[in-house]
Amino acid sequence: MIDLKIYEKKADKIKALAHPQRLCIVKGLIEGGCNVTKIQECLGLPQSTVSQHLAKLKSAGIIDGERKGLEICYRVIDEDIIDIVKVLLKDEIKNS
Repeated sequence: MIDLKIYEKKADKIKALAHPQRLCIVKGLIEGGCNVTKIQECLGLPQSTVSQHLAKLKSAGIIDGERKGLEICYRVIDEDIIDIVKVLLKDEIKNS
């Protein structure tokens, strides 16, 4: 019998990634972006919107944050997601 829990967890991660702004955030973090201010400036979104996207990605287990003084530095912690984003955005990642 197949354990559908495994597939549900993977599908939840893909659902979290399946938003253009979150996909852009993950791409930026893979390329070395770090904090909310940098992400906010890059996307031109309000800080609260960026924080909501980061919370969704964090709850899906895609990213994690480490406090450094007053800011939190985010990074992608899911290797499968890194591979998926690199395949989806191979031209954009190479050229940036």
